[in-house]
Amino acid sequence: MSFASSSSVRPTVDAAPPGRLQRIGASSARHPLAVIAAWAVVLMLVVAARQVAGGIFSNNVDLPGTQAQVGANLLTANEPAASGYSGQVVFHVSSGTLAADGTAIDRSIVALQRLPHVLSVSNPLVPGSPALSADGRTAYAMVQVNVEPKTLGSGFVTGLDQATAPARAAGAEVEYGTGFQDLTRPAPSDLRGEAIGFAVALLVLLLTFGSVLGAALPLLTALVSAAIGLSILSLVAGILTFGTDAPTLAAMIGLGVGIDYALFLTTRFRQAIMDGVDPVTAAGRAVGTSGHAVLVAAITVSVALLGLYASGITFIGQLGLAAVFTVAVAALGAITLVPAGLALAGRRIDRYALRRPVAESGSSDDGAWHRYARLVARRPWWFLVGGALALGVLTVPLFSVQLGHVDNGADPTSFTDKRAYDLIAQAFGPGANGPFTIVVDVRHASGAVATLATTVQHDLAALPDVARVSPLRPSPDGALLVGTLVPASSPQDAATGTLFHRIVDTALPAALTGSGATGYVTGDAAAQLEFRDVLVGRLPIIIAVVVATAFLLIVLAFRSLLLAVKAALLNLLSIGASAGFVVAVFQWGWGRALLGLSENVPIESYVPMMMFAIIFGLSMDYEVFLLSRIKETWEATHDNTGAVATGLASTARVISAAALIMASVFIAFVASSEVVIKMLAVGLAASVLIDATIVRLVLVPATMALLGRANWWLPSWLDRVLPHLDVEGARPAIPAALRSTSTPERHWSPAGDRD
Repeated sequence: MSFASSSSVRPTVDAAPPGRLQRIGASSARHPLAVIAAWAVVLMLVVAARQVAGGIFSNNVDLPGTQAQVGANLLTANEPAASGYSGQVVFHVSSGTLAADGTAIDRSIVALQRLPHVLSVSNPLVPGSPALSADGRTAYAMVQVNVEPKTLGSGFVTGLDQATAPARAAGAEVEYGTGFQDLTRPAPSDLRGEAIGFAVALLVLLLTFGSVLGAALPLLTALVSAAIGLSILSLVAGILTFGTDAPTLAAMIGLGVGIDYALFLTTRFRQAIMDGVDPVTAAGRAVGTSGHAVLVAAITVSVALLGLYASGITFIGQLGLAAVFTVAVAALGAITLVPAGLALAGRRIDRYALRRPVAESGSSDDGAWHRYARLVARRPWWFLVGGALALGVLTVPLFSVQLGHVDNGADPTSFTDKRAYDLIAQAFGPGANGPFTIVVDVRHASGAVATLATTVQHDLAALPDVARVSPLRPSPDGALLVGTLVPASSPQDAATGTLFHRIVDTALPAALTGSGATGYVTGDAAAQLEFRDVLVGRLPIIIAVVVATAFLLIVLAFRSLLLAVKAALLNLLSIGASAGFVVAVFQWGWGRALLGLSENVPIESYVPMMMFAIIFGLSMDYEVFLLSRIKETWEATHDNTGAVATGLASTARVISAAALIMASVFIAFVASSEVVIKMLAVGLAASVLIDATIVRLVLVPATMALLGRANWWLPSWLDRVLPHLDVEGARPAIPAALRSTSTPERHWSPAGDRD
């Protein structure tokens, strides 16, 4: 193992000539009012356009070729009454029976049938109806509609209330269940939670940096960028279909990265002001240096989010695309709007201060960070093993993860869909909230179809964990047999998933052996289980695509193979730890009461995939900012230990503050009524805190200390082939004490040569 000098020595200079980004930043700083006015006009235009042409968000998931999708397609073609969209209306009396109120309920059924978009309504009180409980106190009517219920609007809910008024007047309780949940749930209002998150972010900034204007500017610019990004998303939703969680997810990520990007630029600007640089030049230099890191970080986050398209499921890919809009606008705001605001504040940025303002360096804390970094360099194995053990402990719950769908049972009892869910579970059993629809294609069947229907019903009813199976009835055209199987367990129970696979893989094929018929299991519960299975199967593809792309970006940006490997491995460990934390909270129920959950829930099937892409991208944010500062010093001194100490000292306070701010923004979304949003909020908040502490402050300096000069090794032939991605921009002046006066630039080579 040896070190070989590079064939060309890069001299140490005070500063590089202004680059394109620095010129953009300086131009924005010279014309701050014009830039701010332009952003204000764009904000007003896109918000106004959103009100006029904004799209609708809906959860449309297409899984071609799966059991559930093929079965649903057959129902659409041959049994329209059992396909399409439907909603559940539940009737209940606490004493007596519903039959006593039969006339009023019949009037309600007739009124429901007259509502716009309603195709048919089943009457649960007809003789022999399976929709009437054994004690006669609970029943449900299925309302078939010709459009997705969510698109019907609040006027349809008013129509439901008016139609069911006779039943209520007779003393029956009426609730709206599965199918109508997105229509009847209270409109989400996260403003209070977001206000708390912003207040916490402001407090962190004030305590960390002391400057009122320096704290307010990142928050204001992030808010403007997020508003524009969300408005653009709404306009695009008029063309593409995005899931209902897309706006919240985009807001969460857009606000988080927007504050971070503005914070890193503001910190550099304030340090330059403290060093006596004029405001316009300081703003330009901030964009010319940290602006490059911002763009690399934004590209990395966007690539990770767009990598969700590798799942092959448009619904998942477009959740990632939704967040890209806010990330892109946040990055654009960082290099134009932020320098304009900084220049407008000028030297007054620290005028209103709670204490002596500090920025990147110059406070007593910096010596402590230098000493800490050198302590890690002296005992790197201790820190590496300790940090890895901490992440390992947090990861343990992940090994017991149960993926599934969080259904209406997890909603608060103030929601009508939760009350309907509980009434159905009490009257018909827990599995009645997630029945399977059995579809048998008998167009090519041999033998008596009636006999085949009896055989299928008998064989399926004999399976363990099956509550009951209805008789299979022929479709109007005779092409299908259609029946309903009710599991003995709830839709969220692992036993229901096991039963689904037993039916699909063995029981149904065995019952149809030799008949020439083909069987399918469909319905909402079956679709959710197949959705989960598809995602689990494609998660390795997502991981490979995102990790490989991020690896390449790090190599291009920092010209190092080992730094890219280190970043990928540490980020994977960080993601595992945060995912384990989510399992402990939601699936194990540790602290669930603090989140307003009434029961333990499985981890929503697409949450791990979303968390991986988002967390990996956000983790690379901090990686880029830290490594860019370390490399600046390394380029000047070629002292690895000193470079790590200087980089850590100059960024530790900023990264820690950024992590606390982003975590506070994320955790504010816990107030959402959507359990999936709560999961993402908790997981993302945990991840940024884990990443900024255990990973960034312990594992990164420890591994870089162990690797030494090998951190900066890239084979010369690969260096010549790969394009250059400048993450440092125009290099700022390096203090004389840190300059390398005699050591030429060197590349580490394990073989003792340049290749």
